[in-house]
Amino acid sequence: MKLADVIAVLESAYPPKTAEQWDAVGLVCGDPHDEVTRVLVCVDPTSSIVDEAVESGAQLVLAHHPLLLRGVNGVPANDPKGALVHKLIRNSSALYCAHTNADSALPGVSDALASALGLTITGPLEPAEPGGDTGLGRIGELPEAEPLRVFAQRVADALPVTVQGVRVAGDPDRPIKRVAVCGGAGDSFLGAVTRAGVDAYVTADLRHHPASEHLESGGPALVDVAHWASEWPWCEQAAEILRTAFGGRVDVLVSTRRTDPWTVGATSSAAGGHA
Repeated sequence: MKLADVIAVLESAYPPKTAEQWDAVGLVCGDPHDEVTRVLVCVDPTSSIVDEAVESGAQLVLAHHPLLLRGVNGVPANDPKGALVHKLIRNSSALYCAHTNADSALPGVSDALASALGLTITGPLEPAEPGGDTGLGRIGELPEAEPLRVFAQRVADALPVTVQGVRVAGDPDRPIKRVAVCGGAGDSFLGAVTRAGVDAYVTADLRHHPASEHLESGGPALVDVAHWASEWPWCEQAAEILRTAFGGRVDVLVSTRRTDPWTVGATSSAAGGHA
């Protein structure tokens, strides 16, 4: 298969026109006429991932996060991101990024997260258009209600292990059945989840003040996970789209390398805190 054939499948599943205006999606480097026999799917296009692509002989790295989100004037090899581009090109590997277009797609990033948690999806949290099936975030339901503390363990068991783990805000005994999820940073949707009337909201990168104000105003319980962990289930979803499209003619691998940037967790032995 040609790289152009793989790109055509990806852009059918994750249309670039649905990406946010500020986003940078699509082919970063690579020749559309080159042959592709192996693809490596990941969340972050880091040096470790590029090394894995070279070691595994992948001609394409499909990443969720953009490598060059902000405008650049060049990609010199002595720049960290430039070095990755040079290494990819030297090893005949392309890089393609599907970011907010993969967030909005059906299925998309939040569908993968909801599925990992055992939710039956009922619709998007923020529809792309009124009554539509696509959009950001997802709302779903558990087969049976369960206490927040049990649901929190469900989330921890479903996602890869990270230093942060799973943080929960709310009454541990609160019954949880209707759940909103958003892969990646999701505190901009705190108002939406309150309006949706869900019991809990699972997302990443929640900040202190918005979370505190949300709870004080009677919003649903919050389950905060690592950004990378919340989006990692998408990798298998994207891989399966390619496997189905090419019927085994392209080998598709999912990276298991943890690209969550946090490496050490510690707890204080001191009591109390500071205002």
